[in-house]
Amino acid sequence: MSHSAVRRPALGRDLVPPITAGLLSVIVNYGGTFILVFQAAAAAGLSAEQTASWVWSVSIGVGVTGLLLSWFTRAPVITAWSTPAAAFLVTAMAAFPYAEAIGAYVVVAAAFLLLGLSGRFEQLIRMIPPGVAAGLLAGILLQFGLGAFASITLDPLLAGGLFLAYLVLKRFSARYAVVGLLVLGTAVLVMQARVDVSGLSLAFAQPMLTMPAWSAEALLGLAVPLFVLTLTGQYMPGMLVLRNDGYPTRADPIVSVTGLGSLLMAPFGAHGFNLAAITAALCTGPDAHQDPSRRWIAGVAAGVFYIVVGIFGVTLAALFMALPPTFIATLAGLALLGTLGSSLAAAMADAGTREASLITFLAAAANITLFGIGGAFWGLVLGLLAHAVLHGRAARR
Repeated sequence: MSHSAVRRPALGRDLVPPITAGLLSVIVNYGGTFILVFQAAAAAGLSAEQTASWVWSVSIGVGVTGLLLSWFTRAPVITAWSTPAAAFLVTAMAAFPYAEAIGAYVVVAAAFLLLGLSGRFEQLIRMIPPGVAAGLLAGILLQFGLGAFASITLDPLLAGGLFLAYLVLKRFSARYAVVGLLVLGTAVLVMQARVDVSGLSLAFAQPMLTMPAWSAEALLGLAVPLFVLTLTGQYMPGMLVLRNDGYPTRADPIVSVTGLGSLLMAPFGAHGFNLAAITAALCTGPDAHQDPSRRWIAGVAAGVFYIVVGIFGVTLAALFMALPPTFIATLAGLALLGTLGSSLAAAMADAGTREASLITFLAAAANITLFGIGGAFWGLVLGLLAHAVLHGRAARR
């Protein structure tokens, strides 16, 4: 009896650090780049019900896959939605009917499921030049960085204040700067009566099924860029985070499970979920638990929190859709500054392949549109072409 009385408090204290880490990773994800989902939904003209279904499907899918993977692997496997994919969809999704976008999600999810089952993940990663992949992501994200500062012209007080607050928060609490900016900015908007939250209440999300449709334009203009961006911008750095913190977890089961989950949730609006990268570090390092063998609890906790948020996804959708567009544009741009900077650095790092990476970056940023296919695809094509001509075997000879 006395033994159990001693063990219970110890066990409780043992659970606090990983559960806290899991909660923080969820808060950082929603408070950081999830706003891109609402930007993409607004740009595509989706209804509030369709947007709420998107929030529900991606949140539940991320929660369930992360919980299961962490439980069975006994490693802190943190899953998340694809941030590069969401950023890409802000401009690309509006050019296609919603059913064709759903069809593209289905194709990408099936491709990742097959990739995981094939065991060829590492080989495929090596086929894509790192500089070209980084240049593609930087080109897509450039408009968000520009949009953050263009908002100062439209709303100097709000956008300028957010920028100054971002600098201060980044200086003293870099990890939670974006979350703090979201909380601070929302509070200011409420005090200024620029956002109406009086009618906001907890409400359950209602999944909305959309039958997929396919077209060659959507497959090339949406599916191919989504696959490449998620592979290189999420799975690859996510696996590096796990390996760097001492977890030799194999990539194939993670890719298979997240691919299957994405396939099941795609008809409800989920643009895909995958291995987290930045927020995963909150749960894989010593801050989550001094004992690495106990950090898997953070992954399970994060999964539970995602599921809870997903159940009330309609409330989250209503809150974000009530925010002013300049606030959303500024917040999204500032939140992606770190990713944009690291992508540019990676693209320009190798002097030998710098020109091909630069071509990819500029072509993607220019948003070339030919034959109904958007700029991300053409940026990738031109970048790979430049890399092949400048650095292929013939060039070496």
